[in-house]
Amino acid sequence: MSTQTAARGGARVHVQKFGTFLSNMVMPNIGAFIAWGLITALFIEVGWLPELGIGDSADSWVAKIGGWGDFAEGGIVGPMITYLLPILIGYTGGKMLYDTRGGVVGAIATMGVIAGTEIPMFMGAMIMGPLGGWTMQKVDSLWDGKIKPGFEMLVNNFSAGIWGMLLAVFGFFGMSPVVTWIADRLGEGVDFLVNNDLLPLTSVIIEPAKVLFLNNAINHGVLTPLGTNEAVEAGKSVLFLLEANPGPGLGLLLAYTVFGKGMAKASAPGAAIIHFFGGIHEIYFPYVLMKPKLILATIAGGMTGVFINVLFDVGLRAPAAPGSVFAVYAQTASGSFFGVTLSMLGAATVSFLVAGFLLKTDRSDDEGDLSAATADMEAMKGKKSSVSSLLTSGAAASGPIGTIVFACDAGMGSSAMGASVLRKKIQAAGYGDVSVTNQSIANLADTYDVVVTHQDLTDRARQRTGTAVHVSVDNFMGSPRYDEIVELVRQRNGGAAGATSGEVADDGVDSDVLRDDAIVLDGTAASRDEAITEAGQLLVASGAVEPAYVDAMHEREKSVSTHMGNLLAIPHGTNEAKGAIRRTAISFVRYPGGIDWNGKPAEFVVGIAGAGNDHLALLQKLAGVFVDAEQVERLRRATSAADVRAVLGGVKV
Repeated sequence: MSTQTAARGGARVHVQKFGTFLSNMVMPNIGAFIAWGLITALFIEVGWLPELGIGDSADSWVAKIGGWGDFAEGGIVGPMITYLLPILIGYTGGKMLYDTRGGVVGAIATMGVIAGTEIPMFMGAMIMGPLGGWTMQKVDSLWDGKIKPGFEMLVNNFSAGIWGMLLAVFGFFGMSPVVTWIADRLGEGVDFLVNNDLLPLTSVIIEPAKVLFLNNAINHGVLTPLGTNEAVEAGKSVLFLLEANPGPGLGLLLAYTVFGKGMAKASAPGAAIIHFFGGIHEIYFPYVLMKPKLILATIAGGMTGVFINVLFDVGLRAPAAPGSVFAVYAQTASGSFFGVTLSMLGAATVSFLVAGFLLKTDRSDDEGDLSAATADMEAMKGKKSSVSSLLTSGAAASGPIGTIVFACDAGMGSSAMGASVLRKKIQAAGYGDVSVTNQSIANLADTYDVVVTHQDLTDRARQRTGTAVHVSVDNFMGSPRYDEIVELVRQRNGGAAGATSGEVADDGVDSDVLRDDAIVLDGTAASRDEAITEAGQLLVASGAVEPAYVDAMHEREKSVSTHMGNLLAIPHGTNEAKGAIRRTAISFVRYPGGIDWNGKPAEFVVGIAGAGNDHLALLQKLAGVFVDAEQVERLRRATSAADVRAVLGGVKV
């Protein structure tokens, strides 16, 4: 890979992450946007109720809610868009970075930027909310561990209040004018496109950006704030339809249904239903990635839809999320239904015609690899797609599932714990005859029905087990994919079987595996790498491993994160480093203040050195503990090695 290519890929990843960050602030609050949109649609002066003759007088209850007539200074519509929605976004942004405390300070900071302007301050909320959470965390770290007992609540409350006040003042005087200026310039840019009939050209950027998962940065960073400002003034905005129109994707999938081949043709009808009615646009992305020239079809369809929307002067009252036909109609402004309907039909028709032509004239005998394209899509997205299994489920054998394997680099840490969690779910569903084991990728054979791996290792696993169903996860402890696997077993195997097999016995904690001197309740590390070293040095000090094993633990972390989710990380060496293990052992380090582990919090770090399989019982116990919030709290309250051993060994205390 060239330096330029790597740089482009890195830039794309950064934009994706930025877009995802913006999306994570907006999407949890979409319900509030929908509520505001429905209240607006029903109760404003030109809303549905007054148009039907219900409460159409200036002193009616409809006018009182809508804020018009005799109640022009009141109502719900204005305060919701001015205060509620930006504060929700600011709170969510702060909470993402520093839990509830960060959310509260983020909301206070957002109020400052709201009060300093006359426009809905969504951009300001997306800045001040995360800024409030991040800076509050830094302020708290200044006196972490230095507050005398009994004064914690006093210090915490006053520090949050004082810092929130300072940020609100900064937002009012400093950030508000800046964000207002930016919004004005962006608005002028949109006005230029509209006035010069150039708005359809935005599809040249938006449609490829969607397939590359860069749409969140455009949609939530620019279109939603600008569209909301426009909707406040005009009652609707066409900007909400630039990305949400399901027509281009529908046309593409219908073209595959008629002119496609193989698995793509067979799966396209179902994908079209999910896309159009469910609003899950990402389901059509692999079809484009499989034959990149089809991006021309979605661009043409997108431009057609935008052109029709502009021609008929239509728009939505609020964002339509997800981009389902139902969500679009729910937010369609009165008088815009015909134009919006025509724009979806027009976009779908043009996309179908262009895609159909490209597929029909494609002289290549290659049907395209939908599974590979789906994997590429997930790689660009950075996580498992919730709908990808619907595209590729036909690729693997359709018989009953008898063997499931969790595979990781060394086969002795994360995979063992993931297998334990899934094994319990499988057995609870009544399929005890299904074997759930763990293995290193290097030792995989193509004999398994389902292979579960960390998302960064899936491609390596596919090379060794091409006939298996592959499931990628990014959280071995609590991945929602486990429930999908159970459902897959239920579909393939029919009625539940009874016998339990493959269970690892749990006889408590072997004192030679986890020694008291390898348990530290107040770790001194301040970073991920320092924590790996601290856990590794405990193993060295106990005589379980050679010093070289600590280096192998760092090497392992470079390839795939050992963060398991649920506040737990289990660093361990590479498969090649097993020669440096003298005996099986585990170290346990607790970090009450938490450690940033690749962007995720870790309070408990368990170093693992597994010479054989005798450490699996404890790993199984760990898995059970860290999916149980009560047991995690017991570990937090532990004051001695005996307390830790009691939790991990299941001893009643």
